[in-house]
Amino acid sequence: MNSDIIKTIIYDQHQIIRDSIIINREYSFDKNGNYILTGLRRSGKSTLLYKIAKDLVADGAEWNQIIYINFEDERLSEFTLKDFNDILLVASEMSENQSYFFLDEIQNVEGWESFARRLADAKERVYITGSNAQMLSKDMEARLGGRYFTKYISPYNFREYLTAKEVQHDATAIQATKLNGRIRAALASYFKEGGFPESLLFQSKREYVENIYQKILLGDIVARNSIRNPEAIRILMKKIAETVMHEVSYTKLQNIVNSIGIKVSKDSLIHYVGYAEDAYLIFHVQNYVSAFVDKESVPKYYFNDNSLLNLFLINKDSALLENIVAIALQHRYQRGLYYYKSLKTGIDVDFFISEEGTAVQVAYSIQGEARSREVGNLIRTAKEVKESKHFVIITYEEEELIEEDGVQIKVIPLYKFLLNE
Repeated sequence: MNSDIIKTIIYDQHQIIRDSIIINREYSFDKNGNYILTGLRRSGKSTLLYKIAKDLVADGAEWNQIIYINFEDERLSEFTLKDFNDILLVASEMSENQSYFFLDEIQNVEGWESFARRLADAKERVYITGSNAQMLSKDMEARLGGRYFTKYISPYNFREYLTAKEVQHDATAIQATKLNGRIRAALASYFKEGGFPESLLFQSKREYVENIYQKILLGDIVARNSIRNPEAIRILMKKIAETVMHEVSYTKLQNIVNSIGIKVSKDSLIHYVGYAEDAYLIFHVQNYVSAFVDKESVPKYYFNDNSLLNLFLINKDSALLENIVAIALQHRYQRGLYYYKSLKTGIDVDFFISEEGTAVQVAYSIQGEARSREVGNLIRTAKEVKESKHFVIITYEEEELIEEDGVQIKVIPLYKFLLNE
């Protein structure tokens, strides 16, 4: 690789970092650690690297020690594993002091793990980003030999979103009528427009999100996995969006896709779903009481940002509400998050948090018939599920404490849930 090209890329990146506006986020990094940051495309991974670089310079590092390479730069389109050594040569030319390596979207270079191990073994300081779930897998941890901390980076949570929009959201703001109104107004936007950091800069947020979706679909899923039938995965993602709030089997998804004239085998469909999860487009939640085979094959699917789901829906606020709750719970509990559905007992609970014994129902409103349905489900859960201890209904804006049949149920408005999750 031409070293002058690498230097130019680094110097260009320095200017981008200098000009960047940094919004503080809820992530911290050990000064002596090496990190892999992974997550949904455009979720803010690069900006977190910018902040780390700026902090290093503020603490006394020279800009020539900051070796920042973005592997999505078209000037690196022919970069291969053997070219990594040229980055070390350029770094040694730029500064005699310790270098700090920032390797952005490194998954584009096959075999990058060996270079990452080499840097860590040489006691270099390294920060890596990627948009593929395989970078958080146990297999990847084994290949890197415990040399890196890993962090999943999501689009803004609601607190970060409020910070970015300069909306006060401390305890005082929640109590004060005018400030509380600003929080609720921001929630209405966040609910449908999602939390992609850069989306706040655009008037046409939907168009911005549509561009991200197409990049994920065509680049991170179709091109990366050499899918020959891109129309099948387009239809599949649309149909998965329509199943949010409901469990769905691979067989049912296959039948839905095939019924509209797009033929896809069950094995291919299973691979397509896996690719979409690897790209962080969607994630799944399993049934707590299912047998192992059903846990794997009959999950509920959710999108990793409400703006992505909203691309497919019209007037489906109930689905958006459950999706946004699922995102928040998934970030907090990860593998400890389930739904609970039992044909034997008739219990159908939207989410069950195993480590806390918390059963969570999600309902846009519990006025009218919805009240008896949601409350009744949680009372049955309290009586039938010995692991259950806490009972919650998350609504869009209603709040109360229900005590019925010896069971206490907290009804929490969405904005309070998101501020405290």
